[in-house]
Amino acid sequence: MSNEPLRPLGYQHRHDQAFQKALNNAAMQYLKDRSDHRFADLRFYLKSLVLVLCCFGSYIVALCANAQWAFFTFYPLFICFALLLAINLVHDASHNAIFKHGKANYWLNFWVTIPLGLDPECWRVRHIIFHHAHTNIRHYDLDIEENFVLRQTPYQRWYPFMRAQHLYWPLVAAMTFPALIWFFDWLDRFHFTRVAPHMRHQGQKGLSTFLLAKFLHLFIAIIIPILVVSDISLGTLLLTYLLSQMFASLIFVVLILGTHWAKATFYTPPQEGNMPHGFYTHTFSTTYDWHTTPRWLTYWLGGLNLHLTHHLFPNWNHRHYPALAKIIEQTAKQFSMEYHCINAKELFIYQQRFLKEMGTGKQADMHWIPIERNSVH
Repeated sequence: MSNEPLRPLGYQHRHDQAFQKALNNAAMQYLKDRSDHRFADLRFYLKSLVLVLCCFGSYIVALCANAQWAFFTFYPLFICFALLLAINLVHDASHNAIFKHGKANYWLNFWVTIPLGLDPECWRVRHIIFHHAHTNIRHYDLDIEENFVLRQTPYQRWYPFMRAQHLYWPLVAAMTFPALIWFFDWLDRFHFTRVAPHMRHQGQKGLSTFLLAKFLHLFIAIIIPILVVSDISLGTLLLTYLLSQMFASLIFVVLILGTHWAKATFYTPPQEGNMPHGFYTHTFSTTYDWHTTPRWLTYWLGGLNLHLTHHLFPNWNHRHYPALAKIIEQTAKQFSMEYHCINAKELFIYQQRFLKEMGTGKQADMHWIPIERNSVH
């Protein structure tokens, strides 16, 4: 990845200004009718407490149980609950959607990400500044950066082995967290990418915070278990750690990145000026909502399946997403905009179709038109 800065890139906001105004008015009326706010509530805090107790409860059981089966059961559960904490807390806190004060969100992120190991500041910059502002735009959206293993856009180079990428992509998705934690976070912090200049803290303060968080993760996830659990070798522990991280990574990537693959629309930035359409039009063209079965899973997954809703209301706590999704659907009908909320089966089918299409080596010049979605079997 290049560390050369990109020119600022915006949208022609006047194109969907009326839709934006109507949508925001409807959302604010929803809050007014409920005498509510966009941040977290007591129910959210109770859910977070449950996840914290489950996370560290699993960790303590893994360390204190005498049987090896208990360690190999509860240590992966510890990592999985760490993922759920990140999904439910870190994602919202990065968007300042939990507390009203930015510093409170920042420190929550610092401590909550330690069990999982991701650097919250690197992830915040990648997710908000690059991905949210430039979803599926070549060179700008770092989530679709060329990796020479998985061809995610029609603009990337093709290799014959990519014909099978619809089969091996879960392995690539599973390696995302280990790669971020132990490779890309370090590249980002040490200015080998375009991420570092956008971080809140530069120089010694930023580096010290980064190294402290990485050390605390290493201490909790590796050093303490190897000292406490006497009948587990270092090699076995490292393998268990890696497999647990891979499983958590697979879940997260399917929840987030899959919605953009399924929509299958990608853009190249114009040589001069802004994108030729508005931000809301762009978001509708690149992102899906999908519903869980049962529906209550949406709340425990941090609303990540309502991904279009999240992109349109990123600074709202995810407890509002189901209601906001209905508002988006109603407003979209008024402006003849297509809103889709598909199911998990359809999401998987669309992902597979897209990966197969990209695996053929098909190219595009300006923007990629979505694969036909008329029928799903």
